Amino acid sequence: MCKPATHRVARTATPTAHRHHKIDLSATCVAFKIRGMKTKSLFSCALVGGLLCLVSLRAANEAKDNTPWKITGQLEEACSCDAACPCWFGSKPTKMTCGGGQVLFIQKGTYGKVKLDGLAMAGIGQSPEGQTMMESFGNWNFAYNYIDEKATPEQRKALEAIAAKVLTPGASKKTETRYVPITRKIEGKNHEIALGQYGTFRGHLIEGGMGGSPKIVNPPGADPLHHEYAQGRTSKMTYSDADQNWSWDNSNYMLGTFTIDNVEYEKYAAGLAQKMAQTKDDKAPEKK
Repeated sequence: MCKPATHRVARTATPTAHRHHKIDLSATCVAFKIRGMKTKSLFSCALVGGLLCLVSLRAANEAKDNTPWKITGQLEEACSCDAACPCWFGSKPTKMTCGGGQVLFIQKGTYGKVKLDGLAMAGIGQSPEGQTMMESFGNWNFAYNYIDEKATPEQRKALEAIAAKVLTPGASKKTETRYVPITRKIEGKNHEIALGQYGTFRGHLIEGGMGGSPKIVNPPGADPLHHEYAQGRTSKMTYSDADQNWSWDNSNYMLGTFTIDNVEYEKYAAGLAQKMAQTKDDKAPEKK
């Protein structure tokens, strides 16, 4: 785990709106499903290999910390790619890099005996130029975590421990953890997220061809947090940290709900290990 940054934003966090706005992803939608398909392509090897690298790092953290945890809430996510972000399918970003982040608003949560209700955490990162997020995992330009500053010291440690498992541990050698106000304002279809002084994005869901919002289910790069999400676009995204100065509009936006726990992530890690072993077996005959 990275050493937390010593500086803090002076503002006091304002209450988030997530207790007053229920996000419903069960409405009629256009579903795009990718089910488990066996493939012998280099794409498959790179994708599974990248995911396995991620899970191996999570597993290392798991060995050191066996505290049970569970969180339920909403996922807000945006990046610089055109919608829908191709990175979840092992493809290259629509721009030279993919820069963006995910924000978890926790409605109910526990880490051991520590309650996490009403708190939030986020991760922001960027891939190198001309490389997919998966093939470049471990060499991202940066990967910063942001922890809700209104959390108590005990809650901060809990959020950091969970972030080390569900965000992007090991994605980059350039990492920091900052404590900032993390807020969300919902006005009609528009969701506006702010990470203190460092970043904001404003997004909305788009309409599917047969009504409802397009939904992406189980893309190749999915983890338990991203098993299913509704697709949208941003109207604005900015970020000024990690030596960056982003300003995007009309880019990728994603909205989802989640209920995840330590048991699910342990199973996820075991499943990826099996996939990697199968991929090696499938590739072996081609070497002859």
